[in-house]
Amino acid sequence: MAVDQAKLDAFMGKFVGDLGAVAHAATIVLGDQLGLYKVLAERPATAEQLANRTGTDVRYLKEWLSAQAASGYAEYDAKTSTFSLTEEQALALAVEGSPVFIPGAFQIAVAVFKAIPKMAQALRTGAGLGWHEHDASLFHGTERFFRPGYAAHLISEWLPALEGVEEKLKSGARVADVGCGHGASTIIMAQGYPNSEFIGFDYHEPSIAHAREAARQAGLGERVRFEVASAKSYRGSDYDLVTVFDCLHDMGDPVGASAHVRESLKKDGTWMIVEPFANDQLENNLNPVGRIFYSASTFICTPASRSQEVGLCLGAQAGEARIRAVVRDGGFSRFRRAAQTPFNLIYEARA
Repeated sequence: MAVDQAKLDAFMGKFVGDLGAVAHAATIVLGDQLGLYKVLAERPATAEQLANRTGTDVRYLKEWLSAQAASGYAEYDAKTSTFSLTEEQALALAVEGSPVFIPGAFQIAVAVFKAIPKMAQALRTGAGLGWHEHDASLFHGTERFFRPGYAAHLISEWLPALEGVEEKLKSGARVADVGCGHGASTIIMAQGYPNSEFIGFDYHEPSIAHAREAARQAGLGERVRFEVASAKSYRGSDYDLVTVFDCLHDMGDPVGASAHVRESLKKDGTWMIVEPFANDQLENNLNPVGRIFYSASTFICTPASRSQEVGLCLGAQAGEARIRAVVRDGGFSRFRRAAQTPFNLIYEARA
């Protein structure tokens, strides 16, 4: 073998970084579950002080804190033996409602690792792996990871970018949120537009139960309801707006779902489609964001589609051209990109 030593050294350096990230991910989940980041964000502390404040074992905590400092997820002052979080670290790790809150992403990683035995079999057989077949950490992590982005952009940017939609929502519209999961997107919209009615649909019954409880705790009353239904069977035929958040590419028959959305809308209704950011060509997605989405798509999105009828398998990096084709094949004549972020593309479809 003719090995280029410089290239090998560079690749091994990448390996060290990746292995460190994978190992560190488990400590993030642990710190989140035990509330360690939230307490550390209050004020700097030694391992002993943080152990006393959190009711944890000091010896384990020393290792955990050292891992945070080595990974850049906490600061360490050698003179005082204290650990702390910067404002930026605290915003990402300890403030649940912040637009950059990240621990939910690592809950998703827990589900991915637990799915390895099932996915090994799936890769051999071509079988699917349904959303409902994953560990529950996927459902909770997905809500906690995606909710900050929705909270930051949905009311302030995405919905106002749609033609005439915000005016309808302010005066009183009827909205279906299809594939709503735990209901984060539905609840955010309901809180932002108190004159409108919202119905969240998802085929996953435990997620609907969670959404109902979240709506109850938010005090949204009868304006918000959640029902168990698929994207091709949800009820209603007079919606002003139908939304799908980060789930069209997971569907086995997105064209069939598109046709059902078309039938359920009023003549002047709008379909808002939120999808992961992706360019149309693979070579243009070979970047850090594409790395995240292709990896997630391998374990979650593509197997979910394969487990359903048709099994179109758009994947999390479908890109605008493929989404446009799905929408037009479903009967829509107008389609445009209305907004975008580094992680999402927001499309508007109309009859």
